[in-house]
Amino acid sequence: MRNRIVAADVVRLSRTIDAPLGFVYDWCTDFREDDNKITRSKSRRRILEKTKQRVIYTSREKGAKSLGPASIVTLHPPDTWHVDSIGEHHNTAGDYRLTKLEGGRTKLDIVFRIKRKSPAAPNKSKFVRHINEIWNKYVATLEKDYRRQTE
Repeated sequence: MRNRIVAADVVRLSRTIDAPLGFVYDWCTDFREDDNKITRSKSRRRILEKTKQRVIYTSREKGAKSLGPASIVTLHPPDTWHVDSIGEHHNTAGDYRLTKLEGGRTKLDIVFRIKRKSPAAPNKSKFVRHINEIWNKYVATLEKDYRRQTE
């Protein structure tokens, strides 16, 4: 049976981060299998490929019988990257852009394009709530890691 698009959404997210652009880019694009510890997620990444240009990974929730989405991240140093995630219930494309700010801070802008293929996929408000929770935890950990490095 072919999955068809039942709904499509665009979600924009922005964060100001108290760390310089180079540190933020390196931290955000250093995909690891234990990144779930930052967000306390039940889902764990399995890195299939990691090069200077691209990262490919899958995700699986603990105890799940099937894999979650497959994600291909294309890196564009020093300030952008793109991800395409293909899943059973929805596909997501994300564009990430960093901008240098005064005082050694960095602005992160993300645009997600979500194509839901199933009613089982989270709706836009659930996706927004979930992604905000994740990025609040990522930014707090990133800033803590930067402070630790500069002490």
